[in-house]
Amino acid sequence: MASIRLGYPVLFHMLDVAAVAGQLWDRFLTAPQRNLIAVGLGLEEAQARSVVMFWAGAHDVGKVSRFQECEPVAWARVSDALRSDTGRWRLLRHERASMHAMVQILAQFGYPCAGNASPAVRAAQIMGGHHGWFHQVDVQGAASAGRVAVELGGVAWQDLRFRYAAQIQYLTGATAVPSQVSAPAAVLIAGLVMVADQLASQPHEWMKQAFTPRFGAAQHYEDATGRGLSRAGRGWAARVVDTAELERIELPPANFSTVHAPLTRPNELQHSLMQGLDAAVAEHGSGIVFVADRTGAGKTVTALEAQAVFARHLGTRGVAFLQPSTTIADAMYDTLTAYVAAHRPARAPTSLAHSHSWVNPAYSDEALSHSGQITVDDYFTDRPDPTGRPDARVTVPDTFLRGSDRALLAQFTVATLDQAAMAVMPTRRSALRLLGLSGRTVVLDEAHAYSPYTLRLAQRLLHWLGALGCPVVVLSATLPDDLASSLTNAYLAGAGHPSTTISEHDAAPGYPGWVFTAARSATAVRIEDSVRLRHASQQRSTATLELHDVEHQPFGAGTRPVSTGERLARILDEAGPVAEHGGCASIHCDTVADSQDTYRYLRHALDGTDLRAGTDLLLAHARLPGHQLDPLMRFLRQRIGPSGHHRPQRLIVVTTSLLEMSLNIDLDHVISDLAALPRLLHRLGRLWRFEQTWQHRGSGRPKRPDWIRERGPHMSVLHPTEDGCTLLPERRSRGDSDFLLHRTAQLLRTGRTLTLPDDVPTLLTQASSPDTSEDAEDLTELYDAHQAHARSAILYADMQSVPPPERIASLADLHRRPTLPGKAPTRDGERAQRLLPCFQQPSGRLTLDRHGQLSLPPGPRLKGAEIRLLLNHVISVPAAWMSGPPGQDTPPPPTAWTTHPFLADLKLLADDPHQPRPSTFGSDALQMDPELGLVRTRTLP
Repeated sequence: MASIRLGYPVLFHMLDVAAVAGQLWDRFLTAPQRNLIAVGLGLEEAQARSVVMFWAGAHDVGKVSRFQECEPVAWARVSDALRSDTGRWRLLRHERASMHAMVQILAQFGYPCAGNASPAVRAAQIMGGHHGWFHQVDVQGAASAGRVAVELGGVAWQDLRFRYAAQIQYLTGATAVPSQVSAPAAVLIAGLVMVADQLASQPHEWMKQAFTPRFGAAQHYEDATGRGLSRAGRGWAARVVDTAELERIELPPANFSTVHAPLTRPNELQHSLMQGLDAAVAEHGSGIVFVADRTGAGKTVTALEAQAVFARHLGTRGVAFLQPSTTIADAMYDTLTAYVAAHRPARAPTSLAHSHSWVNPAYSDEALSHSGQITVDDYFTDRPDPTGRPDARVTVPDTFLRGSDRALLAQFTVATLDQAAMAVMPTRRSALRLLGLSGRTVVLDEAHAYSPYTLRLAQRLLHWLGALGCPVVVLSATLPDDLASSLTNAYLAGAGHPSTTISEHDAAPGYPGWVFTAARSATAVRIEDSVRLRHASQQRSTATLELHDVEHQPFGAGTRPVSTGERLARILDEAGPVAEHGGCASIHCDTVADSQDTYRYLRHALDGTDLRAGTDLLLAHARLPGHQLDPLMRFLRQRIGPSGHHRPQRLIVVTTSLLEMSLNIDLDHVISDLAALPRLLHRLGRLWRFEQTWQHRGSGRPKRPDWIRERGPHMSVLHPTEDGCTLLPERRSRGDSDFLLHRTAQLLRTGRTLTLPDDVPTLLTQASSPDTSEDAEDLTELYDAHQAHARSAILYADMQSVPPPERIASLADLHRRPTLPGKAPTRDGERAQRLLPCFQQPSGRLTLDRHGQLSLPPGPRLKGAEIRLLLNHVISVPAAWMSGPPGQDTPPPPTAWTTHPFLADLKLLADDPHQPRPSTFGSDALQMDPELGLVRTRTLP
């Protein structure tokens, strides 16, 4: 009886998807997206809507084949005439079968079918790509009429497929035949088909349809679309889209001071952009904006105002902020949600998309626990099963409706650049990611923070966004002019401009400043010089950067004496006055190991002072579990943030690069290991960050300690040396090249007082090229190696990314080297492995805590609170750390975790609660310290 109830006619499912696609066209797509698709098909918008609905509906025509034989319940309902006409058919994946069958059917409908880019072939590839992969169509081979007749059933089956397709075409009104299918339009349509199929395939939605009696396909389609209902009625498809919360809205108008509190009015640069961009977009349409300004000057506010201008004139809706790291994304998420909420919309979902986003309170426990999401294609499988559908398969999760790709569909999104980069890599559902990014403003924040490899991927992304007509805003405090030009040129190339004209384009925004480059005409509109200079004068401040020569020696686990001249001694000299006289200071270490070692030393050296470890002395780095790091970051944003309320009397934060970008915090003193100059400038940007704002506050403004105020803004840079020459530590981070570090040391050798923002452009220019003066250290060899590495990274990125749209012949070009999103090399560093530290009690029971109170939940049904608890203890480490042979028995995770999308790839790091000791993997030893976080040591030199 249960098996019978699960039956659902494939034609009805296809009509469901067509109806949902129509709702998505009306309510999810923005005006620019609808126009791009219509132009890309050579049709009017109303015609294009019907054609897209037809293609979406026909995506499962390939199930009218031997697929039916795989499900006993379905096969039992097949007529004798069809059963006797199977011929020599063979089992194909149904999406590929759909593609092959529809090539011939579309040709019968009058679609041109000559070549990879012909409408019949590309439309068939869109239908065959509804599971996220585009396949090659061989019109003379597997997709030929003869092969289809042999492999997909006899004349009766061919006739049934044709009649199903004709029925869908008739009901959707898709009588128009596209004259073309451009690559950008094809990608957007494919993404829309994927969304429609996934929404219509939700069990709680299609099962309601299955239990509702129908008298035929026409009535089913009427009910799905709501055509037969009164104007106030809502069809099934409309209710599905309502539940998904994908409808685009227009934010209600609100005052600047309301949406950007506590700011009361825009600064000179923001006011200039709000007026100048408004006129430029009204005249020239979409384009790319570069905003260059010093740290803390309000670039995020500028970007939000820019997206409002684009929305007003272009009809785009929403914004996607792309960030370099998860920590920065979490902070930006708070900013964006506050901005959206300040407009008081009735509903405006804001999503967060990155590898650890499910730990964020933005996602409910209920969302985490819904691990049983399946689709119709999971439910009715291509693989024969004599007993029907196994129960185990029902629980296999499909993370689409809760995963990072779906998160990119929300109107307001904060994501790491990785999530967007996968849109231009041969990953599954890359088309869906491009669909989600287009139709709104995309903001590339902290553009200077990326490696040459990631920047090259960003260029390819901008190329595609230019082709999709998507407005873009790029923000940076330290991006050199040549990189700004390369990003703008990539965008213009996507918009269709030849390389000969692009090379002549000046994309430098000035510093500080902004420049808008129109996609259609490549016209540049920029800030007026008088306004730029006035803004610079209002933002001007000075700070001292002092270079200290030090010997880099670790403190270790013991209590050895530290000699004068050592790095740790210099840090104590700088941090000691903070412990004694007060103030808020940060110590930026090069590696996590250095930060742990520095914290351990300061905890020992300052033990006799009023400074309390864990309260006034804090450690913040990426190898702390989320349940420790997230509250710590919130504490810092609140206590040393812009409000200045409850600012601690004394605070020392030992960290890595975690605090240097996009965290709106103010420090009295900054100490840093040697880093590339742009990175140092960003650390400098946390120094006295809100001084000018607080000066206008009057009473109630935070008060800096007297010794800090007498000294002024000061940053100490620790320069590792031997015999007066730069000697970089052997075990250091690889974020900055040797050349950049040596060159930075050269520039800061004599110590200097910087005037911000005036000195930044000159410093950036000097830092990117070697000093050719006679008395300077010869860095030519290091520079050549630096350039060679950059060229190699660019070549590697080109190999990993998809071709630009103008080089797409077959849509299969987008998946020539397919990879899953979790394995896509979005960064050029080491691949990460997620690790769950835990304790194995004497009974063998695994717990999260040493005392055995929090057992690892075994499943099979995991509650949302349990999943969140687990994810809050997870740490990511380079996979190479655990690649060696284990020196101990490592217990496996519970079996039920292997089918959960957030737990399947976890490895356990189990320790003995009574006799803690490191776990070894070859030469690497790992151990979780409750205060230091995950500690890694090398057992062999």
